[in-house]
Amino acid sequence: MFLYLFQIWMATLLTLMPKQSNEICSQTNTAFNSGEKITYTIFYNVIGLYVHAGDAQFAVSPSKWEGEPALALTATGNSNRRYDWIFKVRDKYESIVDSKTLLPYYFSRSINEGSFHQNQNLRFNQKTNHVVTQKGESYKTADCTFDVISAVYAVRNLDFQHLEVNEKVYLNFFLDNELFPSYFKYLGKEIVRTKFGKFKAIKIAPLLVKGSMFEGGERMTIWVTDDENHIPIRIETPIIVGSIKVDMKSYEGLRYPLSSLIEVE
Repeated sequence: MFLYLFQIWMATLLTLMPKQSNEICSQTNTAFNSGEKITYTIFYNVIGLYVHAGDAQFAVSPSKWEGEPALALTATGNSNRRYDWIFKVRDKYESIVDSKTLLPYYFSRSINEGSFHQNQNLRFNQKTNHVVTQKGESYKTADCTFDVISAVYAVRNLDFQHLEVNEKVYLNFFLDNELFPSYFKYLGKEIVRTKFGKFKAIKIAPLLVKGSMFEGGERMTIWVTDDENHIPIRIETPIIVGSIKVDMKSYEGLRYPLSSLIEVE
């Protein structure tokens, strides 16, 4: 069982929608810096007990693209080695993005899940609204198109203070040779208890398309810290059999103090 952190969060939250938020396309990065690293534990629940199914790590490092400053956003996922004999996962995603707008120049993913293996490379041209695959295939995109990793980091920069409860935020991203106009819904604020203590959190819900693993509808919930970092601290979602919970395991290199942590365990 793989840790589907960003695939749960972004790659399966799609539905075709008619518009896109101008806010997410005109913003600049103020939520994180190079050097940030966040790790997560993925739990699978099928009979009322949570089993440690895998781990994920998201990291930000300095990079360059055609001589200009850029950021490398890397996400890796591994199944729990105790269960590799059942289903082994070793996945890696990387996005090279503009250091200010977070729009991607380049995206790659290496998927190794059981007997399934896939490698993909994409080059984005944000000026002409095209993306080119490693096979030389060209696809039309749209203004302000992300990949699944850069989209996650772009959402962290939203000004949630100016959103109404149940308001939707739209964005485009490209995956599997297809452009997805997508959205998530802002659900308000809550206090969330974690192993670190109690957090003031912002609650959001993406719209899932029913598939082989996920049930459709707005049934996934994501909590991010209610501070300037906006780091995801918990994700919960039902799947076709059982449910998945993703919890933050460790963090380092945050841009701001973790002021949303209001009570330490």
